[in-house]
Amino acid sequence: MQHYDVIVLGAGAAGLMCAMRAGQRGRRTLVLEQADKVGAKILISGGGRCNFTNRGTVPDRFYSQNPHFCIAALQRYKPNDFITLVEKHKIAYHEKKLGQLFCDKSARQIVTMLTDECNTAHVDIKCQQSITSVSKSDTFCVEGEQGRYTASALVLATGGLSIPQMGASNFSHRIATQFGVPVTAMRPGLVPLTFGHQDQDLAKDLSGVALEVIVQCDKKSFRENLLFTHRGISGPAILQISSCWTESKPLVINWLPDINAKEFLWERKRTRPKAEVKTILSEKIPQNLARYLTDPDYTGSMIGSLTDNELAKLAARLQAWTVVPTGTEGYAKAEVTLGGIDTRALSSKTMQVNNVSGLYVIGEALDVTGWLGGYNFQWAWSSGWSAGDVV
Repeated sequence: MQHYDVIVLGAGAAGLMCAMRAGQRGRRTLVLEQADKVGAKILISGGGRCNFTNRGTVPDRFYSQNPHFCIAALQRYKPNDFITLVEKHKIAYHEKKLGQLFCDKSARQIVTMLTDECNTAHVDIKCQQSITSVSKSDTFCVEGEQGRYTASALVLATGGLSIPQMGASNFSHRIATQFGVPVTAMRPGLVPLTFGHQDQDLAKDLSGVALEVIVQCDKKSFRENLLFTHRGISGPAILQISSCWTESKPLVINWLPDINAKEFLWERKRTRPKAEVKTILSEKIPQNLARYLTDPDYTGSMIGSLTDNELAKLAARLQAWTVVPTGTEGYAKAEVTLGGIDTRALSSKTMQVNNVSGLYVIGEALDVTGWLGGYNFQWAWSSGWSAGDVV
């Protein structure tokens, strides 16, 4: 049996950050990871270049049943703090758009940076660790097929349910429940949406078509690219809105976010009266989508033949098209998990469970979920640092 000051369960973004900071403070720290390598989700993120933070990180870009919880950690460790670390390791990066920062070369650079920092801080990292039990008496005891370890502080950092093919599980949620910590309802977040039978032909016909739109659900809206898939819709706009969407809610899509559709159609009726309606629409949107959005009654019709009322209806179809998805692609395609360990049971400053001294929870395991675009990595860095600075 080996004794440590701190045991971190999970070698993802949050776990490595927490271990790094704890080690820097002179705490004897052990990281246990079930996979055969660390930082698996970091490596695949951002198309392999890791969207490691967002300059525009603010608390209202996170979802939680306890929305104020994330404020303290985000203020304690900010995007610029992580950027400073990236620059210290001479990792070249660029801003893509909307404050999103990516590595110029490879996400592996971020993993190497974190493991190098952990090594410098004398953190022990053990992979391929199958944990069979976690208990507490005077100290926490973690037992597995590869050994038995004890520590005065235990940090749950094994993430959520998204991408189970990479080993995602409900491990942190089960351990939290074991210690009497509540867990909120969970569902896939930042995930493609699927259509029912009535819209399946649309999805198949338009599969691969992409364009910039404004998509709205209730009072929330995002302007980003939408992509049709063979089962429904995806792309950044849909991934963003999926975190707001629940079953039976309609989405309203504006296919022409930069122009006034009514004015455009009226102008074309005046200047190109003999052009077919679908031809006019193809000036602004992909041809396949233009054919679909053209009312069947207008097929082959010249725009000059449409009445003002018909033009108004067409304009509304272009800028307020409504669809009701029937579901999502599930955790297999979800980037994050919405919901998780109830943050009302934790200190927002330290990430420690209020009623279990020495037990901490960080990262995606918690009921804190950010927007697409580097926000969830920043939450991992911020929550990991906050815990690592006090354990």
